Amino acid sequence: MSDWNDRCELLLEDAFVHGYAGGPVVDFREVTEPGYGFGSSGPRQGQIFTRKQLFLRELMVNAESLHEDPPPREPYWRERARGRRGPVSLSMNALARQYVDLVRELEVAGYFERRFGKDCVDDQYDPSPAYLIEDAFGGETTWPIDPEMLATDRENLFQMIEVLHDFVARPRQRRHHSFGECGWHHSEFDLASGRTVYRWRVNSLLRRSDIRYRLADEGADVGRLVDVTDDERSELVRSLLARETSEQDDQVRHAISLFRGRGAGRHQRRSAVAALALVIEERRHGILREVLAKSDRGALFDIANNFHIRHQDAKQKRDYDDFYLDWVFWLYLSTVELMNRIIDDQRANSTQEDRTADS
Repeated sequence: MSDWNDRCELLLEDAFVHGYAGGPVVDFREVTEPGYGFGSSGPRQGQIFTRKQLFLRELMVNAESLHEDPPPREPYWRERARGRRGPVSLSMNALARQYVDLVRELEVAGYFERRFGKDCVDDQYDPSPAYLIEDAFGGETTWPIDPEMLATDRENLFQMIEVLHDFVARPRQRRHHSFGECGWHHSEFDLASGRTVYRWRVNSLLRRSDIRYRLADEGADVGRLVDVTDDERSELVRSLLARETSEQDDQVRHAISLFRGRGAGRHQRRSAVAALALVIEERRHGILREVLAKSDRGALFDIANNFHIRHQDAKQKRDYDDFYLDWVFWLYLSTVELMNRIIDDQRANSTQEDRTADS
């Protein structure tokens, strides 16, 4: 590929922090191939890889040793004086400003050119990006985005975060337009990696605030703000969302989407618990029978049946706090994961028995 070096430089600029004299991009540019003329990028005779390719491979091999976030620092004066152990959370004003700065950075990097085009000195935005996003945003807006509009109403911030997620795409090629200091024009866009970068950058910002939402990385609600849980429960969700698609897996994904959605109320959460109870019920006498006694299997459904969760019965208890729904949801979700592991073991044992019989 004749433009392989250019593509790699663009990728490295995207992947690593800007504003430093050195770094992988500079190191990559300084790698030279001995025995070739200026601009040559081919491997030497008898070699499979060029030096630049070896450099990139070495970077990938050592990716685990690279840090996404800076190391912890000692608290500053105000943090020490107030007894805080860590950095101060971003205020809504600071979060809105930094989000707008991030959008501007991604715009310069070409992440919106697939939908907006290039704001070129020879061909300025027409129509304005504000016009292109106002229907999805649900009202008039500006481009560049007004941070005050986002800071004064957090619903505007949440809406804009979700809307722009669907507009981004990472460019894999570029050409430089020098006239009027226009800059780079980008092309060959990739939606999946662009949205992954966007989610990672936005979630990094949200983690520094008091907001308990993150953009979902998987599931039916990918790219939508969902409620945050601890690492263990987040791993449980990831494990279930990664399952092969089946009717019951779809039910579980639907339940997760209902329960963790931003603004999910009592009705949505009760529906999510009911959906999981149905999945467990369908596996009750087959899979659960192998690991639980009959009385214990029945106990799993006492809450769902006796509280107002699954059935519309006047005898059911309705006056219970919402945190019980939270508890039952995670209990049922972990039960589904237990069942999945039993199914996987059964399949593995069946495959091993088939191989033994064939031999």
